[in-house]
Amino acid sequence: MRKIKFFIDFDKEEKWLNKMAKAGYQLESKGFGYKFQQAKPEDTTIKIDYRQFKKKEDFIDYLTLFEDSGWKHIAGTKGSGTQYFIKAEGNSDEDIFSDKHSKAAKYKRLSEMYIQLTICFIPVFAVLVSTDLIDINALYNPKLLYLTEGLWDRSGTDFWKAFLFETPFVIFRTIVWLFIPASILIYLYCSYKANKLYETNK
Repeated sequence: MRKIKFFIDFDKEEKWLNKMAKAGYQLESKGFGYKFQQAKPEDTTIKIDYRQFKKKEDFIDYLTLFEDSGWKHIAGTKGSGTQYFIKAEGNSDEDIFSDKHSKAAKYKRLSEMYIQLTICFIPVFAVLVSTDLIDINALYNPKLLYLTEGLWDRSGTDFWKAFLFETPFVIFRTIVWLFIPASILIYLYCSYKANKLYETNK
């Protein structure tokens, strides 16, 4: 079973995953959405960290450290960032973090990741605007998105035929050129929310 959800607050995500496990759905992997396998309902404990690794050896050492503390890694890759652990032993630590500051630090790393994505998109957006591939003025005057010559001087059936014919292309163009500015705004918002969670939890 797959479910599509989005979380910035890892505490809320953990509660949801634990609830799913209690209902008989154990997290199997996380990519585009969550993939669950049906299992015996159990009252388990799932914890989440956020770390990315450049070297496979560092990732393996990281997983080994948690496994030695009684936490089994169930989802996440060295480059995915979000890492999921399940409590594997009854005598394992109650949390994967040793103190409040290290627990809060995952939100700081998440916030920095969103800032990095924003920084990557800004130069691309600037190039598209400077080369007129994105027309900022169209935000204020949507008529500029229509490229049919003399369209707004036409009337009656002639206007509607041309207008309806071009509208699907306008919608497609709008989606394409709005993708980057929309992504920048979304990433900035997510970075802000993650940093706020860091400040609250540290």
